[in-house]
Amino acid sequence: MTQIDETPLPGVGTRLEFITHEGNRVGVIHHRSGRRELFLCHVEDPDAVALTLELDDDESRALAEALGASPVAESVSNLQQQVEGLAIDWLTVSEASPYEGASIGDTRARTRTGVSIVAVLRGTTTFPSPGPDFTLETHDVMVVVGTPDGISRLQGILTEG
Repeated sequence: MTQIDETPLPGVGTRLEFITHEGNRVGVIHHRSGRRELFLCHVEDPDAVALTLELDDDESRALAEALGASPVAESVSNLQQQVEGLAIDWLTVSEASPYEGASIGDTRARTRTGVSIVAVLRGTTTFPSPGPDFTLETHDVMVVVGTPDGISRLQGILTEG
């Protein structure tokens, strides 16, 4: 039986992965917000990801069903991901975002969702505790803290306005 390795990612969620007989590393990162990332990389370099798919709840369930997983196992995983209602996640600013080129203050993220933007990652540079005047750019990754529902709402705001 294939062994699944589980790695806690403090403040993020859990990374589950296994090695295929062809030498590929296949895994899923379960974010506390409920978001899931499916990834594939070579066994010798787990940081050189060849493929990443971000799946929403419905897509995750569809894939799990297609692979024969039990809905009970998913429910247990979701319960383990919650820590007193607090979640940390990474949200990317897309080219199509109405807030690309706008300031964090323009999003009104905290007022609208209760979610705090605690850092912004831009390429290899980290901007900790960005203020409301910080301008967002395409491909910026915002590190956010809040409830899973608030983070989900913020993702929608970044996508649709």
